[in-house]
Amino acid sequence: MQLTRKVRVYPTKEQEDTLWVLSDRCRLIYNFALAERQEKWETEQKSVSYIDQQNKLPEIKDQYPEYKQVNSKVLQMVLRTLDGNYKSFFRLIKQDPNARPPGFRGRKYFFTMKYNQSGFKVTDEEVQLSHKVEGGAKLVFPITTYAKFMDVKQVDVHYNEGKWYLSIVDEIKPPEYHDNGLYQAFDLGITKQTAVNMEGKFFELKNIRPDLYWNKTIDKITGRRDHSIKHTKTNCRPNSKKWSMLNNIKRKFERKRANQILDFQHKTSLMIVKNTKANTIIVGDLDVKSMPQSKKANRGMNRSTQGTGYLARFTGFLTYKAERIGKKVIEISERNTTKACCQCGKLHDMPAWKRVMNCDCGNEIDRDCNSSVNIMLRFLSQNAMCTGYQQFVDNLRTGSGIIISPGHSQEAPSARVA
Repeated sequence: MQLTRKVRVYPTKEQEDTLWVLSDRCRLIYNFALAERQEKWETEQKSVSYIDQQNKLPEIKDQYPEYKQVNSKVLQMVLRTLDGNYKSFFRLIKQDPNARPPGFRGRKYFFTMKYNQSGFKVTDEEVQLSHKVEGGAKLVFPITTYAKFMDVKQVDVHYNEGKWYLSIVDEIKPPEYHDNGLYQAFDLGITKQTAVNMEGKFFELKNIRPDLYWNKTIDKITGRRDHSIKHTKTNCRPNSKKWSMLNNIKRKFERKRANQILDFQHKTSLMIVKNTKANTIIVGDLDVKSMPQSKKANRGMNRSTQGTGYLARFTGFLTYKAERIGKKVIEISERNTTKACCQCGKLHDMPAWKRVMNCDCGNEIDRDCNSSVNIMLRFLSQNAMCTGYQQFVDNLRTGSGIIISPGHSQEAPSARVA
């Protein structure tokens, strides 16, 4: 298992100048490689592979000696980044016709440098990065972290709003996973996480919502900023000091919002995996990208699902934190888990404002509890765990009053299986 840990560093002015020189070389290689791919496609309708561009690197270095300043692995990873961007674009455009292809990097853009397998030395006290910039400062950064780095595979250099970071990737050996017959199913939501275990017991974790406070504050600052633009006959660009001041405040508030949500997700996911006896956690496979609604009644949810990272990121945190301690997170389809009655399988219309399901079969249950039960039943039925399925159903009958029909299939909620 590879684990990435982010460490902030404080380079000197000379080291910053050297990093910007290296970044500029990487940026130009990226732009030249992108231009080559675009030209090849426009003229010959052919694509250029990563291997073709990598094989040209020695020739480029001979023709332009300044590129010898950058470690060879770093330049190769630049081309890999471009290749990965194109592959992501081709996958995305199948689902979204408005997807945009990779674009060129501007002069002020700091290109993330990836030292893969070589060109670095990491100890518990410092990180050293290699380069051949003539007269450049040595890139040696002291690090202060409680984490011990074992088998380091890669070091990335990031720059974000005046702050410098190193992402150190090292290989760790987590405990081996074994199925202990205990499972916990989660229905992930914007306001809360609802779970049910094999004993038929429910519990909820309420999400803190710093975005509800910060969104209003940020909107007010954004309005004040936009009204401070100086309009002239020739342009209406933000060229006032007041605009810059308000824009900096807006960005500061956005960082605070993001950091508070990130901190809560890290702590909550760690608490979940550590405080459950189950070695297997089941969550719904959310398609967050398709969740935005065009209907006016549902537009208020779009900002919560797309702009805060609650749903898209939380499963990833659960997955790697569980794997570190020998547990596993399994994602299964949650199609109709909210709409289907967990007792009889009948589908209901369940708009977001409707928090309780009332079924004709007599089942009355919270919508999130119903969804978590359906996720658990679907997992147990798909994996042919007859004993676990019957045990869970019996516990639900005695613990929560829910009666699951013996022939209820969660793969097809409206069907009965004898």
